[in-house]
Amino acid sequence: MIIGIPSEIKPGEQRVAMSPANVQSLTDKSVKVLLQANAGSAAGYPDAAYVAAGATITANRAEIFASADIILQVQSFGSNNENSDADLASLKKGQLVIGMMDPLASPQAAQSLADKGATAIALELVPRISRAQSMDVLSSMATLAGYKAVLMGASAAPRIFPMLMTAAGTLQPARVLIMGVGVAGLQACATAKRLGAVVEAYDVRPAAREQILSVGAKPVELDLDTGESEGAGGYAKEQGEDFLRRQRELMTEVVAQQDIIITTAAIPGAKSPILVTEDMVKAMKPGAVIVDLAAERGGNCDLTEQGQTVVVHDVTILGPENVPSDLAYHASQMYGKNMQTLLELILDDEGKLNLDFNDEIVAGTVVAHDGEVPHAHMRKLLNLPELQTQGA
Repeated sequence: MIIGIPSEIKPGEQRVAMSPANVQSLTDKSVKVLLQANAGSAAGYPDAAYVAAGATITANRAEIFASADIILQVQSFGSNNENSDADLASLKKGQLVIGMMDPLASPQAAQSLADKGATAIALELVPRISRAQSMDVLSSMATLAGYKAVLMGASAAPRIFPMLMTAAGTLQPARVLIMGVGVAGLQACATAKRLGAVVEAYDVRPAAREQILSVGAKPVELDLDTGESEGAGGYAKEQGEDFLRRQRELMTEVVAQQDIIITTAAIPGAKSPILVTEDMVKAMKPGAVIVDLAAERGGNCDLTEQGQTVVVHDVTILGPENVPSDLAYHASQMYGKNMQTLLELILDDEGKLNLDFNDEIVAGTVVAHDGEVPHAHMRKLLNLPELQTQGA
């Protein structure tokens, strides 16, 4: 069994699919790991560390795709639509590709992989069940994004977070509002609290209240019917326009009191809901900051510009892209551990691939296999008929 780890080619991506420690876990089982030269350099993992872990280094990307049985990537086909055509052309029939593929927004990538005869596992589809927690790359990356968003907000704000009592007077603590309290939002709450801010948080899901309190923040409670707000896997469901309009009206007064707002509300495969309108921005304090972690899906703020920092109505609005990549060392460590755990599920003790489609993790993540797209929801997105039988 040969596992190949090519360098990431999507512009701006600094992560690598496995750290040297993760590679060591494979080579200890006599699995050969072929790594493209300098694949981990941007994340702080030099080639020498991989060699020490038992990997073989090659400068030839084509060699990896020609030799490997399994290809491991961070941003794979679908997630990287900018410059992955050459990699797609290099795939072999029966080759397994594992990585983030943005499958709900880019389902055509699954079809392209199936057409090549490749097998593909989209890590975003790992089910949110206890047994799969250690494979959940979305939670891993969201944890880092929530942490980093607070630091970005603190850096952009013209005030400090903690209260200080000094000879020059008392400095009041910053007020921070987190909108959307999933994994990223909870980490943002905890980080802002540790920095000394007064932290409030809002999420449409009733279950989020207890989670908000658990990290030391104060829940913002609005007079809204939120009984049908939570979907499968603990994600927020997409809401109707009447609900969103009423939500915005009630939030305007809350927003006007804040110094920093961090928005994290995302719906898998859909455009991010608008939580902060231009009228709400106008009501904010001069010098206030919005960090929009949903910028890549259109943004939670009306005025967000993806990949840009803009100042509108005296409010600074950040629309960052690929935030976990800015923390590439630990992001790669966490992503690599998720990948390692998944490989332990699908490789037997001798290092041979064994895809058991009776396992809900396998069935839920494989989006291409044997020339077909076996994943039922992906088939719906592609307007394909139901498969009569599914299996390896």
